[in-house]
Amino acid sequence: MDESKDAFVLWFDKIGIGDVGVVGGKNASLGEMYRNLSKLGVAIPNGFAVTAHAYRYFLDKAGIEAQIRSWLRDLDVRDVEELAERAHKVRNLIRRSDFPEELKSEILKAYEKMSREYGSHVDVAVRSSATAEDLPGASFAGQQETYLNIRGEAALLEAVRNCFASLFTNRAIVYRTEMKFDHFSVALSVGVQKMVRSDKACSGVMFTLDTETGFSDVVLINAAYGLGETVVQGAVNPDEFFVFKPTLQKGSRPILQKKTGEKKIKAVYSHEGNKPIKTVPVPKDDRVKLVLSDDEVLSLAKWGVMIEEYYTKKLGKYTPMDIEWAKDGVTNKLFIVQARPETIHSEKYVKSMVKYALNQKGTKVLAKGSAVGEKIGQGKAHVIKDVHNMKEFRQGEVLITDMTDPDWVPIMKMASAIVTNRGGRSSHAAIVSRELGLPAVVGTNNATEKIKSGTPVTVSCAEGEFGFVYEGLLKFDVEKVDFVKLPKTRTKVMVNIGSPDEAFEHSRLPVDGVGLAREEFIINNYIKIHPLALVNYKNVKDTHVRAQVESLTKGWKDKQEFFVERLAQGIATIAAAFYPKDVILRLSDFKSNEYANLIGGHLFEPKEENPMLGWRGASRYYSEQFRPAFALECRAIMKAREEMGLSNIKVMVPMCRTPEEGRKVIKEMESNGLKQGRNGLEVYVMCEIPSNVVLAEEFCKVFDGFSIGSNDLTQFTLGVDRDSALVSHIFDERDEAVRQMVAAAIKAAKANKKKIGICGQAPSDYPEFAEFLVECGIDSISLNPDAIIKTILVIDKKEKKMGAGK
Repeated sequence: MDESKDAFVLWFDKIGIGDVGVVGGKNASLGEMYRNLSKLGVAIPNGFAVTAHAYRYFLDKAGIEAQIRSWLRDLDVRDVEELAERAHKVRNLIRRSDFPEELKSEILKAYEKMSREYGSHVDVAVRSSATAEDLPGASFAGQQETYLNIRGEAALLEAVRNCFASLFTNRAIVYRTEMKFDHFSVALSVGVQKMVRSDKACSGVMFTLDTETGFSDVVLINAAYGLGETVVQGAVNPDEFFVFKPTLQKGSRPILQKKTGEKKIKAVYSHEGNKPIKTVPVPKDDRVKLVLSDDEVLSLAKWGVMIEEYYTKKLGKYTPMDIEWAKDGVTNKLFIVQARPETIHSEKYVKSMVKYALNQKGTKVLAKGSAVGEKIGQGKAHVIKDVHNMKEFRQGEVLITDMTDPDWVPIMKMASAIVTNRGGRSSHAAIVSRELGLPAVVGTNNATEKIKSGTPVTVSCAEGEFGFVYEGLLKFDVEKVDFVKLPKTRTKVMVNIGSPDEAFEHSRLPVDGVGLAREEFIINNYIKIHPLALVNYKNVKDTHVRAQVESLTKGWKDKQEFFVERLAQGIATIAAAFYPKDVILRLSDFKSNEYANLIGGHLFEPKEENPMLGWRGASRYYSEQFRPAFALECRAIMKAREEMGLSNIKVMVPMCRTPEEGRKVIKEMESNGLKQGRNGLEVYVMCEIPSNVVLAEEFCKVFDGFSIGSNDLTQFTLGVDRDSALVSHIFDERDEAVRQMVAAAIKAAKANKKKIGICGQAPSDYPEFAEFLVECGIDSISLNPDAIIKTILVIDKKEKKMGAGK
């Protein structure tokens, strides 16, 4: 805006994203949203910007620019001590300089106007906003300071001056030097915004994509008690929520994941001395509670989607957003307090993949936390507990520390990996690690105590949600896969998935959906408790079991709901990752000895001579003993399909020995709300025992399709216990008897116009078996993730050969 060029102060309703050069990226974005999104229901506190012109006017009238230039002219930013000394001098010079009266008058006039709107001596947030923020290839955000709970004229002026000085923090000077920006080509604007009383409630950050994989169909929300600085700085391990955008916009309630963070401390207003905020402990009972209700999570996610859509349309390209939010504990209302285009993670979701994989098992885990990225790094551990000891750090070492802030960036750039005690996926350490392309394990709680400096370590973020620090330099592989050049086959290629943690990452694979999603992994790793121990919890007398259940279900009033919610979230995460492609979910297929290993399982499971041939699969679901547990499974699937809107989930029944068993399971499902055909629900059956093949025509009358389980089909066709080492030499899916079984099943399904695929191990292991399946005319082949690319090439070659031979 031309009239704003010489203004010292501009209110949010007068600025927009075209004014980055006038008010900086942060303020320009706030103004854009305040003007255009407030009327659509996005709540944004009012405020004003002290302009970049005001900053330059301040330097000019104070007569200090020449002195600053001389201090910075020959500075070697690699000399950490010299950098710290000169940067400190510059900041002190700015802080000691007086405001010109005319500038001071404008700032105080605006503050007086805000006080009339919100109340005398209004509490405000004072934030730095650099004029070069959010330029392509340059990320200036987070390099300057923010001051919260600023009250009164004197405190406001001091905070504005401190923001001006923060343009010359150590990390900002280093960054501009490395990016070849002149220190005076970047100016500083200051945002002054009404505080949201989140000190009495909660706050956090929100990304409109998954920050680890770049998967763009989710909103990620991090939340903790108190003011937002603890989340941004990584001082707490926050709650974490994922919401699925496509069905959210259709009116569903798709909260895919809810994870409770430790939230040991919170930042609140301080009335002691001259410190406006302080950190205090969070009561232990509150730490196990989620800080946001489902309705609040969904409200924030909707705002996140609206903000992303607005910016995408405004800028003419897909623009994921990095947003800060706060809840006012006085009014109980939610507010957006900052938003900027996200420039790092959005580049990740591309049509190629670099895969890191350990090929040597770590013998000793030194620390475990949240994985940031999917890479592996290694080197000598270097524990640094105080920023003043940074000069001791050497290139290629693994940084082990409590938490990081922007002052740590110079040595983070030298590290091969980063490990912190505190912080979540939106902490400073996590954000900078992603920008630098480094593996990081955050929120370990005790890494600085468990890991000794000088120890050779391997930091692995290539194993899903959790990252591990292993003792020693383990061997690992790195492979780059380009999907663009892969052929499209007639035979559908699907993927087998057990872990929801890997779903977003594997959704990049060039597949037609999920041919096998296993419930067992979710129950084993996310629930850990036998469902009947939750159904019958009041009657469980075993004190050890009760203690374990209480520990895992802390914060849950309803023990059964814990099972339903956790299972639903795991299922929904996999289904969302591949939406709207088919995801075939196999119902629980534990054997009795495996169920007995779950917490409380020994109280409810029989001891069978041969569990492989015993009470498993379909026979459980309609039995009197297990029926209440199966009802929980059905409720979880209903929640994912109906409440979250993930109707791409299809259900598959394992170990169904007779068509009559199939009918009983279908009836049991219907009694729990899962009616075959309703809302497109298809029910498949595993083809894994000879009776499924021999009576294929009868099974076709019950089910919508088949999926061949080649492992069990081989076992039961050849009469070989697949777990026995004594007869393992006989077990071979390529045996002629097994091949004839498979061919007969495909032929019968085709004759009855039913879908048939395979989800067993054979085509992942043996290219010739994949070729055989193509010859038989199978509809789909579902593979382990690491076999997808090579098998697509095998299928394509076979299909072309068959086409040429016609």
